Amino acid sequence: MNAVTKHPIETAALDRRGRPLRDLRVSVIETCNFRCPYCMPEETHPDTSLLGAAHRMDFAQIERAVRAFVALGVRKVRLTGGEPLLRKNLPQLVERLAAIDEIDDLALTTNGSLLARHAQALRDAGLQRITLSLDTLDPERFRALSGNRGDIRDVLEGIAAAERAGFGSLKFNAVIQRAINDVDALALAEHFRGSGHVLRFIEYMDVGTCNGWRRERVVPSAELRDRIAARWPLRALDAQYRGEVATRYAYADGAGEIGFVSSVSTPFCGDCHRARLSADGKLYTCLFADEGHDLRPWLDDAHALERQLGEVWGRREDRYSELRGAAVRDPHRIEMYVIGG
Repeated sequence: MNAVTKHPIETAALDRRGRPLRDLRVSVIETCNFRCPYCMPEETHPDTSLLGAAHRMDFAQIERAVRAFVALGVRKVRLTGGEPLLRKNLPQLVERLAAIDEIDDLALTTNGSLLARHAQALRDAGLQRITLSLDTLDPERFRALSGNRGDIRDVLEGIAAAERAGFGSLKFNAVIQRAINDVDALALAEHFRGSGHVLRFIEYMDVGTCNGWRRERVVPSAELRDRIAARWPLRALDAQYRGEVATRYAYADGAGEIGFVSSVSTPFCGDCHRARLSADGKLYTCLFADEGHDLRPWLDDAHALERQLGEVWGRREDRYSELRGAAVRDPHRIEMYVIGG
């Protein structure tokens, strides 16, 4: 059941383009145990800690912030990082957020390397869904794409643990780059066909400033879709809600569904209703933002915080993906690991 039908919203914050606030990404930690080249490359981020624990919001502050977002219309909350499973006692935060009745969808995005030891506790705390970032199943390429820090066997163990814990349908996000891992697209599709899980291919995006993005490395979703459909015929599915970022398809033979996120080739800014909250309490109104709005001065006053959030969202007019060709890249654009995907 989606957010609109389960908890109707009488009054929601709207930005200058009439887009409502519905979806919140909360980064609980900016640190990661991987060094994926398109997010946190080793050469620019050799250290394992960036902010340090003293600069991160504690769980009470995160809960207060989330409640304020919920008051303005948020119904979907996703915990991200960095790698969120590096945050100590994360199930305690999940339990706090699961108790907020208006949240219809409480999810977590992870690289999966630590999931085996945490899956059951997260499920018991009330986590509803898990999305895993998984760009290849090839052991050598996986290790290279994780900055030589990851082992595909750990991720596969994490998937199995999540299934045992009762997470019935996992989502997998695969960022595909030409001449890097586009050879793995069919293998990923074949692996998850019929599994009950959902694979989504994501176009390689120019998030942040450190990933050396080049347009020629982008594999357009239409190209991937046609490549997959030639092997396993597909049929288009309707969007489940306004602002759904993935274009969904079902396998014609009934072996499940697959999705494509096409921020580069087919921008979806017009329906974007996502806000992002960094681990140090800054609100970002776009994945491609160059600055955030510090919410910490208002975290102890619920009414003031709601008012501040409403004002920031009301001024929002971001549409970077639609303007990508004409945009001037800011050398200080926020990095993906700070605000999640």
